[in-house]
Amino acid sequence: MTITITQQAFWDLFTEVAETEKKCGGHNPILDECWNIFDTIYHFPKELGQGFCGEIELRDDLYLEISEYQLYDDLILKLPERQHPLEYSFYLAGYHQDKHFSAGNGQNRLWGSGLAPTDKFKSFKSEKIIELNVHMEPELFQLFIGKEKKQLPEELTHLVRQPHQEYYSRSGTTTPAMQVVLQQILNCPYQGIMKRMYLESKVLELMVLLIEEDVAARQGKNDMFALKHDDVERIHYAKEILLRNLDNPPSLIELARQVGLNDCTLKRGFRLVFGTTVFGYLHHHRLEQARKLLATGETSISQAARSVGFTSRSYFATAFRKKFGINPKEFLIANSRSYIELNELIG
Repeated sequence: MTITITQQAFWDLFTEVAETEKKCGGHNPILDECWNIFDTIYHFPKELGQGFCGEIELRDDLYLEISEYQLYDDLILKLPERQHPLEYSFYLAGYHQDKHFSAGNGQNRLWGSGLAPTDKFKSFKSEKIIELNVHMEPELFQLFIGKEKKQLPEELTHLVRQPHQEYYSRSGTTTPAMQVVLQQILNCPYQGIMKRMYLESKVLELMVLLIEEDVAARQGKNDMFALKHDDVERIHYAKEILLRNLDNPPSLIELARQVGLNDCTLKRGFRLVFGTTVFGYLHHHRLEQARKLLATGETSISQAARSVGFTSRSYFATAFRKKFGINPKEFLIANSRSYIELNELIG
């Protein structure tokens, strides 16, 4: 069954979470960790599914939202013709589709400002949906060009169009550099004014990475190495093999053999599809898994390192600090303290 609803009717169904409910926790994995960064948290409409959406205004004309929810049925939002700000979304779980693109875990989309045409946006009930979204008004974006300049550089003019001009949009694959910034946002270590400064710097950093990629693509600097559809499927299969064997991955040549590609095609194709090398992708996910293990408070640093394939604790500590900005011991202590404080609040 598919539910169809207008965008305005959908928004009207959201209700704000009470302060007492926020303090109890236990909602869901993402917002449990980062609910305190938001100005407001909303219940996802109970008529359509279950979950939450958090929102914070970082400054005038700059908003960050994080949503986590699961639908009871497939959902189609009917979008009217409307004025649109600059916007980008990162899809951390779930699957979406409109007239022009489909996106799931590990993908993103960038929109410029201008006129958004009528559209239908479909989300699917098959799994939990997690999305990070940032809105920026074009006037704020234009402030970055400096007072002495009156116009945006030519390579950026497509991102700020006139109200009567249809907006620009582009989808892409989330790179490891972007994934690092996403995790830093979800694990914001600050409160008060420093929280807002930190989060603003991170959402701008994400925009820089997206625009850098967009400009390179429009200027034809992307790798023009051609991949067949079958090659892309084999490369995704190679990724699955890596993720199943973080502690003891196959060599590049063995991985290529297992998926039926030569090692040159696998290397070049993997970078084209995922924006990083095979080793870079493996390294990123090893550290992500280790972070999740340490966050439970039930695993020692040595155990976490060994379980994802790091034989040297010192190398693991260096890599962890470089990626997350904190060493494993400090991370473990901070999570233990948060767990104690949460129990005291509940108790």
